[in-house]
Amino acid sequence: MAVTRERPPAHVCAAFGADPDSAEPLPDSTAWRLDEIVLRPVSDRVHTVWLARTFAAIEVSDVRVAKPLRTTDGRWIIAGWSAARYVPGNREHRHDDIVHTAVKLHQATFHLPRPEHLLVRDDIPGTAERVAWGEQDIALDERKGGRWFEILVPALRPVDLPDQLVHGELFGNVLFDGDDSPPGVVDFVPYYRPAEWGAAVAAVDAIAWGGADGELLRRWSHLPEWSQLLLRAILFRLAYNALHPRSTASALDGLRVAASEVSEFI
Repeated sequence: MAVTRERPPAHVCAAFGADPDSAEPLPDSTAWRLDEIVLRPVSDRVHTVWLARTFAAIEVSDVRVAKPLRTTDGRWIIAGWSAARYVPGNREHRHDDIVHTAVKLHQATFHLPRPEHLLVRDDIPGTAERVAWGEQDIALDERKGGRWFEILVPALRPVDLPDQLVHGELFGNVLFDGDDSPPGVVDFVPYYRPAEWGAAVAAVDAIAWGGADGELLRRWSHLPEWSQLLLRAILFRLAYNALHPRSTASALDGLRVAASEVSEFI
């Protein structure tokens, strides 16, 4: 499906100190690059303001974070647009680097509060997360992941780790700009779980859809409660797939592979 392009208005560009004549669309996105600034149309105001405040508050060692920009009068959003510094790079399947990015990012977010909008979250990923952690019981379609969920869920055991702000969608969303530049992060999909769960989700996704194998899981097995967090990560993805109305057979094929690899750890 083609991405609908809405060019940022001149007054929006001016408000963020950007030159409207330099605007060029970013691939596979509704965002526009204007030299060293990226403008994005806002679809979720609450998330956009939360993201701006979060990225403004953190510094991550050896990770390039897309720092948000305010307008000349101090706003994060104007006329339905937000802005951030441009972070160059491409999405690559550098599996260990992505897991390592998760570890470093979550070391920098441990002190941040739980986002208020997570407390009322009732969408598919929020429901899938609660189901994976045994906090909600819901019927899952066996043909879309529910069967593997039933096989794995009895292995759940308590996890004694503190919850904190974590990114739950890092795989495929980390940018790489050659070997000498640190990885880049331009968005944050928030959950409030143990830090290592975010790394576990990234590792499971790398196996399901990125061509990684079980050695990736073994290389990171030194992380606390790794086997139980991997279990919750694959249960999360299986539940998400089972609940999503547009889930595909190819996605489930990848999740079966990931579930098989995770089962070796539990």
